[in-house]
Amino acid sequence: MDLTGLTQALRKEARRLDQRRLLVLQGTRDDCIDAAFSVVDAAGVADDDVTLLSTREGFRFERYRPKHAGRLLGTTREVVVLDAFAEFSPNAVGKSVGAVDGGGLYVLLVPPLAEWPDRRDDFDESLAVPPFELDDVGGRFRSRLCSTLRDHPGVALVDLDSETVERDGRTGDDASPTAPSPHVPAAAAFPREAYEACLTRDQSRALSSLERLRNPGSAVVVEADRGRGKSSAAGLAAATLAAEGRDVVVTAPSVDGAAALFERARALLATLGIATVADDEHTIQIGGERDDGGCSNVTGRVRYRSPVDAVAEAASVDVVIADEAAALPVELLTGLLDAPAAAFVTTVHGYEGAGRGFSVRFRDTLDDSDRDVVDVRMDDPIRYARGDPVESWSFRALLLDARPPVDAAVADATPESVSYRELSADDLLADEHLLSEAFGLLVLAHYRTEPDDLARLLDAPNLSVRALTHEGHVVSVALLAREGGLDADTRAAMYDGERVRGNMLPDVLTSQLRDPDAAAPVGYRVMRIATHDAVRRRGLGSRLLREVHNELGSEVDYLGTGFGATPALLDFWADNGYRTVHLATTRNAASGEHSALMVEPTSDEGRAFANRHARWFRERIGAVLSDALSDLDPDVVRGAVAACDAAGDPVVDCSAYEWRLAVAAAYGPGLADMAPRPFRRLALAHLLDGDADLSSRAERLLVRKVLQAHDWEAVTDELDYVSTAECMRSLGRALQPLVDRYGDESAVAERERYT
Repeated sequence: MDLTGLTQALRKEARRLDQRRLLVLQGTRDDCIDAAFSVVDAAGVADDDVTLLSTREGFRFERYRPKHAGRLLGTTREVVVLDAFAEFSPNAVGKSVGAVDGGGLYVLLVPPLAEWPDRRDDFDESLAVPPFELDDVGGRFRSRLCSTLRDHPGVALVDLDSETVERDGRTGDDASPTAPSPHVPAAAAFPREAYEACLTRDQSRALSSLERLRNPGSAVVVEADRGRGKSSAAGLAAATLAAEGRDVVVTAPSVDGAAALFERARALLATLGIATVADDEHTIQIGGERDDGGCSNVTGRVRYRSPVDAVAEAASVDVVIADEAAALPVELLTGLLDAPAAAFVTTVHGYEGAGRGFSVRFRDTLDDSDRDVVDVRMDDPIRYARGDPVESWSFRALLLDARPPVDAAVADATPESVSYRELSADDLLADEHLLSEAFGLLVLAHYRTEPDDLARLLDAPNLSVRALTHEGHVVSVALLAREGGLDADTRAAMYDGERVRGNMLPDVLTSQLRDPDAAAPVGYRVMRIATHDAVRRRGLGSRLLREVHNELGSEVDYLGTGFGATPALLDFWADNGYRTVHLATTRNAASGEHSALMVEPTSDEGRAFANRHARWFRERIGAVLSDALSDLDPDVVRGAVAACDAAGDPVVDCSAYEWRLAVAAAYGPGLADMAPRPFRRLALAHLLDGDADLSSRAERLLVRKVLQAHDWEAVTDELDYVSTAECMRSLGRALQPLVDRYGDESAVAERERYT
């Protein structure tokens, strides 16, 4: 075996075609690491251009642990070596493979491929959620990964044990397509230096489109696969807009995700000789002395804000740029349209987010708006040439290009035409088309999906999949997680604050809500449920949940779910028999939503479990709404409380004095501000059983003023009352049917004074 000759041949072909090659070294860990050193030496690469991802220490070149592979995002290396013997995960591959430059090598160090699927490591331990153990974890993801390594173009495979080259990895291609060079448009509004900083024609074209952000009422959508320089183009635009004096807010699912944008923005401002002050990692403020000694009066800036904060500030800035927009919920993206001009930059395929979900769900909102919308697609890779086999391998191995069926294939699907089935992990492994359709729908169901989720789908023993199919195509899919059924020692540890993986509902209800028995019942949590966009709102999701209930309800004590609460989702789950047991008091940093937990009991133990948590929710929610949840959307409050369905009618326990106050506010000259307690009890009782005939607006008034204690002026403005006096009179009218419905004899007697 001539490893040096193989490495040099791969390197030569990769450099000639401006592509990458993947070199797999299989054997013992020590042999693989020794061979990796030989590969680096044979490739003639400087140590500064090599990164090793390994838990081993003591190497001469840059090293990170595989779990820190994200540090390579936005960087470029000639060689990246991933040691898969410890801390290996699909995410580590997804975050590191894109760092290899054209002409470079991506080197995988793995156990013998015939043995690897049967081995278990620390990533597998993360899949062994209680009560399951490591032996219950499957090896299907690695089986599939090994299959791609054996047959994908551009992959060289070396067996160090037998000292043989099983595949040389060369494609034999004669030429690689050359991307057009960047250019400066003749009538460019942005400076020449910004265009000269572009690396491809696509990037300069995207920058030209982003010039429209100078005009209020505009929206620009930039879509691309990873490694096309879309964030850099956005950074060049942000810097130029700030240099013109504009206030630019940048948002992304995480602050780290905006690092490339800020790096490019700073570099361009330095090239332009524009000084910055108060410049921290996430803020660029224009101002101070210029390089020529003069003084700048320009006050433009570029600032990072979390998605929630960006929405709150959108109307008060000049431009908002959302990087990795597909990883943000539609509600937040819609809120960003309050800005005079907005750009949405997103990955089409990749762990950052599902581009199709963005295009299907948000584009309708954008197209229906009054914005002048411009779309630009970037196809030319920055670091390597088109047709790179390592990129196509990573897409295939990690299923980054998974997609649901085409619309035409499922357009006729109805609840009556579909078939219900379990999609076992073995079924998914055996049928790549089925796997792609099911995983593609699951990607759309969540604002952030990552390669690790594919491994969980195939190997985690607590997960299972159910689906509806139409003529062989997946039209609706549910990912289920088995939870609970934990032994007494584990339950006690959870009660004392220990986190137990994969048991979200029992964990929250035990550790946060102090129920020591919450992890005893067994349940299935619906982690994700998704229906094809072409056939949504036809009842397919509800049909799927009914089938899940009919199949699994007798095996467990409850079915549950947890999700970012919106009025529509709360109504959907309530209509399907699920009841609210908890509303999180903090917002999700990326989605801006408060999570709701809901359950549907299926056994006597499950009913006792659901009843006590619904009762506790009913007892505590009034106090929480005037405190931690005082800003929660009133329609979310209405939906969550209405879906509580605690056993027994709500009791409005008021003294005779409190009833006099309530009746006076409803029928006489009294004010609800004088003593909040009876009014909160009335409002909650109504939201719980809904017997009184109140309009949606009146219920929102009860929530905002009575339960969340907002001031009269704010409530008047939010609910569009003509005056504060009219708002106060409306609250009195809303209280009348509640007094009539829940009042005792003393309330009736007091009411007669006014009627």
